Amino acid sequence: MNHALSHSNRLDATFAALSDPTRRAILARLANGEVSVMDLAKPFSMSQPAISKHLKVLERAGLISGIKDAQKRLRKIEAKPLAEATEWLENYRKFWEGRFNQLDSLIEELKLSKQTSPKRKNKKGE
Repeated sequence: MNHALSHSNRLDATFAALSDPTRRAILARLANGEVSVMDLAKPFSMSQPAISKHLKVLERAGLISGIKDAQKRLRKIEAKPLAEATEWLENYRKFWEGRFNQLDSLIEELKLSKQTSPKRKNKKGE
């Protein structure tokens, strides 16, 4: 039970972190490789403390980690939380895909029954 709860908490943290467009943009930049905090902050019109808050949210969610490289503070993306979120979403994708396939089958069945049933005359005999 504790494992499920911690997995749930990790998913909550991941989706909460991903809910913000700035944090998603930071992750997109980090997907290309390690980046310094200063370089991460450049494209955003916000203060360094504001960027640091976003980075802390991403770090708490386990989506990024810090690396010390001489004088730079680098950040890199961590794949595990994203893989867990993708796995969770994949279950729902499979569910909805099955439902859509059922709907497609029903539509095809209705089309076939409409084509094979004789045309009915209306009350005027037309």
